[in-house]
Amino acid sequence: MAELETFENPHPQRNYVIRHVAPEFTSICPKTNQPDFGTIEIEYVADNLCVELKSLKFYLQGFRGVGIFYEDVVNRILNDLLAALKPRRMTVVGKFTPRGGIHSIITAEFNPAEPPVVSPSEPTRTNDS
Repeated sequence: MAELETFENPHPQRNYVIRHVAPEFTSICPKTNQPDFGTIEIEYVADNLCVELKSLKFYLQGFRGVGIFYEDVVNRILNDLLAALKPRRMTVVGKFTPRGGIHSIITAEFNPAEPPVVSPSEPTRTNDS
């Protein structure tokens, strides 16, 4: 996987949204070994660092030969970008082409101002537990 390169945010005093769209994303389905195609959308508010676009392009191209599920790839991209950039907030969306008549859209978010999403199957925790 290509390394994500960064550069200093030219306006760290301001919150502004940076949005990158990669419409030619490809990975491999780990069950069928067939290619999966989709669009990856990355939106973030930078703190001190921004991602350099050529490195982002090569990083995303690195998934072309990787067997990985949709849910995992979107969360992996988010985790790798969080580690490289340490943004104020970030959302990664994967919009994958239909397979078996189902169009999948996966969204992973980092926003320290919002509480994490709790699965309905998980018990609600209180301070007493």
